[in-house]
Amino acid sequence: MQKYLIKNIQVVNEGKIRASDVLISNGRIEKIESQINGADKNYSEVNGEGKYLFPGVIDDQVHFREPGLTHKATIYTESKAAVAGGVTSFMEMPNTIPPVFTQELLEDKYEIARNTSLANYSFYMGTSNDNSDEVLRTNDKKNNVCGIKIFMGSSTGNLLVDNPSTLDKIFSESEVLIATHCEDERIIKENLQNLKKEGRQLTAADHPLIRNEEACYSSSLYAIQIAKKYNTRLHILHISTEKELALFTNMIPLKEKRITAEVCVHHLHFTSDDYERLDNLIKCNPAIKSPHNKEALWKGLLDDRLDVIATDHAPHTWEEKNVTYEKAHAGLPLVQHSLLLMLHYHQQKKISLEKIAEKMSHAVADCFQIKDRGYIREGYFADLVIADLNQPVKASKENIYYKCGWSPLENFGFPASISQVFVSGNLVYTEGKWDESRKGLRLHFER
Repeated sequence: MQKYLIKNIQVVNEGKIRASDVLISNGRIEKIESQINGADKNYSEVNGEGKYLFPGVIDDQVHFREPGLTHKATIYTESKAAVAGGVTSFMEMPNTIPPVFTQELLEDKYEIARNTSLANYSFYMGTSNDNSDEVLRTNDKKNNVCGIKIFMGSSTGNLLVDNPSTLDKIFSESEVLIATHCEDERIIKENLQNLKKEGRQLTAADHPLIRNEEACYSSSLYAIQIAKKYNTRLHILHISTEKELALFTNMIPLKEKRITAEVCVHHLHFTSDDYERLDNLIKCNPAIKSPHNKEALWKGLLDDRLDVIATDHAPHTWEEKNVTYEKAHAGLPLVQHSLLLMLHYHQQKKISLEKIAEKMSHAVADCFQIKDRGYIREGYFADLVIADLNQPVKASKENIYYKCGWSPLENFGFPASISQVFVSGNLVYTEGKWDESRKGLRLHFER
């Protein structure tokens, strides 16, 4: 593998920013010192002067659509978009076609990623009301599968798990992390029926009224109650309401938590006020809600009740979004711009660079017990992102890598840009130029 020496860069890592040189060899970080001299001539030097080095972002929730939905996205296209945005590792969801209900189908996705993914990867095992025995075979793979995904709320096909016996069995016997999508199907259906009685055409602005705060809170509370009953390792995805924050704690260190929570960039950025402008483009589950929730989520993120930042990247075609509200698919493509969006909020003095590295890299590695990633440490894999905080960039159709070809952030001006991205020691991305000769690696876990 090519060897690299990054010179004179500001390293953002473990709560500090320090000027350092970083030596990369054999896919890993060999040395970090204030000044590294005398490296042999086989090293390629990267000038980091005036720029910042972040640990590669780890996104614990994406939908890359392959297999079966490749008109929307593929593991190759979306991993490329991820890398362009500084996301060097991802964990992908099981609601593909067919859904990942067997260990064999799970391994099929790993094989696709092994051949095509430019980022490091892991995949969740999927659950239904009748595959609990197959799901629990994941215990045998606990060191190389990120977790089990349970949709405890509306979903496509038969991915909704609402059988109490099935939930009890999986929660009581799983040895790996369980990640849940929490929305109460009963409340959602009741809200929808009540709005339909008004006899008017529903719009995207009705989405947070249908999938409201109570639907989220009720389901999250139920998941937590089951997890506490069995001391299950539970991770609740995409928290979207102020009310749910009361369910989480910041009184113990992350590594000691049995119940953790994720917040997504769109819930930190958009509010229900944006439906008038963006309509179905920001329709997603759980819904983007009223502004007071956004402010509460920021507070919960910064005081550590919310543990990690993710995207829930969920691309759909332009045609699938530009239909009536009830027919429009739910989900937003976001993985290319999550780090840039947080750097925008850093410029707005909302979050520090150190906190960005913590919530998008360190904490994800700790939460999932990922081996040798998520930090800038000697001996760790060289998953690294060089950001130029003085080089603004605007999201546009010309620079979007998503297969769907659009973004709800189009024309948004970011104050920073991504200069270079290393994935497992390979310099994959350099200011719009690509080296795709090496693919990403399967994530491993220390459990």
